[in-house]
Amino acid sequence: MDTKHCAVDGWVDAVPVPGPRDTVSFDLVVRPADIDALDDDSPDTVVTCTSGDPWITYELLNGIQPGDLLRAIGTLVQPPVPGEPARLTVDALEVLDTALVPVLREMVLDRFGDYVVIFDADRDQVPVFTAYGAWVGLADNPDTIAHLIDIHERVNGGDA
Repeated sequence: MDTKHCAVDGWVDAVPVPGPRDTVSFDLVVRPADIDALDDDSPDTVVTCTSGDPWITYELLNGIQPGDLLRAIGTLVQPPVPGEPARLTVDALEVLDTALVPVLREMVLDRFGDYVVIFDADRDQVPVFTAYGAWVGLADNPDTIAHLIDIHERVNGGDA
């Protein structure tokens, strides 16, 4: 497996997604500098990014939206199978430009004090995280969010 430390500039393709053990993942759409030399139907390059850094996780879950232009710096791993996206483990993140208008789609993020929930129109279940991106749990429906947060605070001493 070939690895390389590098910086990748690209646009966020979709809302970053929290992962296990306080991680976050997102896809960057990368276009080459010589885009005019390529055919119009050439596919974009997609780099799948992950990070476990608490600051990067927080920023991605709270401040980044689709269309933002980012510089992600980290270790790039080439895919073992051609055609799969490359993977970048992000150590540093810089926002180069923001999207002009916030993009709201089928999902809506909402705050419950020190907690963040993600409402998805296609699902009854509601993922719940701390404001810093730590996984709390999956509420069965919006009515059970408060109960899930209450259990989390009792188990963790009231700190989000």
